[in-house]
Amino acid sequence: MELQKTDAESNGGLSDEEYEPFRHRRVKKPNSTNGTIIHMLKGSLGTGILAMPSAFRNGGLVFGVIGTTVVGLIYAHCVYLLVSTSQKSCKRTRVPVLGFSETAQSVFRHGPAPTQRFANAAKAYIDYSLLIVSFFSVCVYLLFIATTLRDVINNELGIDWDTRIYILLTAVPLIFVTQVRDLRYLVPFSALANTLILVTFGITLYYIFREPIDLSNRELFPEITALPSFFGTVVYAVEGIGVVLPVENKMKHPQHFLACPGVVSIVLSFITVLYNVTGFFGYARYGPGTRASVTLNLPSEEKLAVSTQLLAALAILFTLGIYYYVPMDILWRKVKHYFPAERHSIAQIGIRFGILVAMTGLALGVPELEPFIGLVGSICSATLGLLTPIVLDTVFRWSTPGAFGVFRWRLVKNVILMAFGLFILVVGTYFSIKDIVEIYG
Repeated sequence: MELQKTDAESNGGLSDEEYEPFRHRRVKKPNSTNGTIIHMLKGSLGTGILAMPSAFRNGGLVFGVIGTTVVGLIYAHCVYLLVSTSQKSCKRTRVPVLGFSETAQSVFRHGPAPTQRFANAAKAYIDYSLLIVSFFSVCVYLLFIATTLRDVINNELGIDWDTRIYILLTAVPLIFVTQVRDLRYLVPFSALANTLILVTFGITLYYIFREPIDLSNRELFPEITALPSFFGTVVYAVEGIGVVLPVENKMKHPQHFLACPGVVSIVLSFITVLYNVTGFFGYARYGPGTRASVTLNLPSEEKLAVSTQLLAALAILFTLGIYYYVPMDILWRKVKHYFPAERHSIAQIGIRFGILVAMTGLALGVPELEPFIGLVGSICSATLGLLTPIVLDTVFRWSTPGAFGVFRWRLVKNVILMAFGLFILVVGTYFSIKDIVEIYG
């Protein structure tokens, strides 16, 4: 969607203050507030919750709760910044809705003079960042499935196949899954995947709580060197910024999104509590041996546990089609003009297959789930989920007198939050790469 410039005449001469974007929205089959809450939960819940015990292993029980709560609050604030900036940009440019990349373009285009020339670059940056995040997530899911199959099949058959073999085996069905281009055929599988994830999560909690939990010999606070891995994993687990504006733009009552209580406060409060419970008790149960996904800690000699591991892998396999659809839709809109119309089908097949080969190659190069999750969280989630909303809010307010409040406290707050995001980005990326080098060096 290209950003359209409109003037006051097209809206009856309304001023910025008088124009209300919500009144001009025309959405077919808008989502109710409760439906939006469900969509937001689906956007934030996924394999990340299964990695929370691993995060607490790095963060310790006490600091894990504090750190996860702080990350949840910061992410909730960043979601608020992004949505409020988008809504104010709609009001300023007199358009009813703006997507993520269109919001960035609008903010820079109407921001301070030095930023205006970067408007198109800001839009492209968001689009390509979403592509990278989505494709890296495909890598994480590919590794999750392969690692699960390795543990189950090697244990059941008494063999010792390397994870890379299972990565290649997993890539075979993905050749067909990733070629599906019609969303109608993917939605039922996504719904089934959500059900399987809930079942998996329920059975995992059963194993965590079925015996008394002993908190002795559990770390309460982290080592300094483990902090980046902790924050990277938590940010990866919590962040779902890519779905925020698409969901808000399709609401019947968008004013409920940022209300108090509203969609953001309800969803992220629930997720923060759920992730704390899962991380705390998962690590308390399995201790130093807690693995990248807590399902991998389930007893391999029990059929229910093995079935749960396979259900989790199957759920992720069903989800991959949907995750592949979004970045491919963005990418295809950017490159389709390079191909003649009669070659579009062949071009799509080739591009989809080529990207899958590249992602499989990346997974083969780093077939360890835990450092890869930390790397994706540090690079992708910190950049899009934390830094970008802060930058957009700062640029939007820069030229407006008094927009930063008394003593420019909002600017000070944004600088502090930006420092936190840069810490995760730089230090988290460094230690994740260091962990990978140590494993394979």
